[in-house]
Amino acid sequence: MSETAQQQPADAAPISSRPPHNGRLYIETVGCQMNMLDSELVVAALRREGYLLADNPKDADTVLFNTCSVREHAEHKIYSALGRLKYSKRNRPQKVIGVIGCMAQKDQELIFQKAPHVDLVVGTGQLAEIPRLIREARSSEQQSRLTALSLGRSDGSRLQVSDSFQSYDPLRDPEMRPTPFQAFVRIMIGCDKFCTYCVVPATRGPEQSRPPEHIIQEAKLLADQGVREITLLGQTVNSYKYTENGRLVRLSELLERLHNISGIQRIRFITSFPRDMTTDLLQAVRDLPKVMKYLHVPAQSGCNEVLRRMKRGYTVEDYREMMARINDIIPGCAVSSDFIVGFCGETDEAFEKSMQLIRDCRFKNSFIFKYSPRTGTKADELYPDDVPEEVKRRRNNEMLELQNRISEEDNAEFIGRKVGILVEGPSKSAARRAAREGLPADAAGTPPLHQLDHHDHHD
Repeated sequence: MSETAQQQPADAAPISSRPPHNGRLYIETVGCQMNMLDSELVVAALRREGYLLADNPKDADTVLFNTCSVREHAEHKIYSALGRLKYSKRNRPQKVIGVIGCMAQKDQELIFQKAPHVDLVVGTGQLAEIPRLIREARSSEQQSRLTALSLGRSDGSRLQVSDSFQSYDPLRDPEMRPTPFQAFVRIMIGCDKFCTYCVVPATRGPEQSRPPEHIIQEAKLLADQGVREITLLGQTVNSYKYTENGRLVRLSELLERLHNISGIQRIRFITSFPRDMTTDLLQAVRDLPKVMKYLHVPAQSGCNEVLRRMKRGYTVEDYREMMARINDIIPGCAVSSDFIVGFCGETDEAFEKSMQLIRDCRFKNSFIFKYSPRTGTKADELYPDDVPEEVKRRRNNEMLELQNRISEEDNAEFIGRKVGILVEGPSKSAARRAAREGLPADAAGTPPLHQLDHHDHHD
């Protein structure tokens, strides 16, 4: 089952009628766009209860960490931040400290062991419980150990586990978005791909698609708030499917419906899974002017043996065939990818095959990560982490250098051309320079193809 009758957006008081000041809130977010959206919704719900935002954890009465478990570095960052709050909590026992998100769902007991001053731990599927738990923690005279967690994948039937991962879709607060013109829209939660290196199926639960009408209503609300660009989110967003009145609605049809919303000018969707890149979806991207000709489709490796150990469910030949279809149906489409270097058993020859895939596909950008084993994954159970750290670092840097060179070569083709962009605001560096020198600041924006933005990960 890949769908669920998700709850309607939660009823809540509008932002303009907030209750009196209820303390200051600080939230730190680590991880993907899904986490960014979760934080936006959590903060919006708390602001409706009267919370004000603090600029740093020191000045806050409530501190929340929205966490990521995809990479070990992200977890270390959270534990370091929690450690810095130990003495603050001792001096101000009424300060409420919470860990939410993927780490909370995966390591609730470990969090309390490593950071006993934490009051509450809330998993990805129970975010609606946060306001209640904060009130409960603040009213307690003793150190709290409050939890709200979804079922593990083996703790019940698929339906029971799915139901324990609540869709969290409260009313949107336009003040909580980085820019007033762009917004994320969650169209599905969870993942059923079970890649051997990945914790997401455990931390985000089974794959479930939201009803199309709920998504349309949310997009219309965002358009009324002035949003011009929406990005549809899902762990494997092109796996979206929902049975509506006895018929199956896929992402291609959802895009058509969203395309008809007045005010929405640009539509993106991330992240896609190679095996689910259907022809009807590619045709929708080609034929709908508002849908950006941009696809993010992680390859992870260019070696079949590595892909098999990763349990990605496709071969390099499958991926190349998909790229050929994309180029045939959507000429000039910008495609970006993800790669993991140093996965278990990756040889120099296997790494070179990944490099060759980048050369052949000429991705517009790539997110490149060094493999780190994650507790609870099949890769950690089955395969030794046998690639030395210095080899991972070297391969990471070599792949970044190759991708940067390709991106610069392709971006050079835009010199002298006029393209439409969505202005997001002044770039940070330009704003600082302008303030020093009294000059106008350069604006930052994204072109329709999303080609000029190059993202990478340096060691």
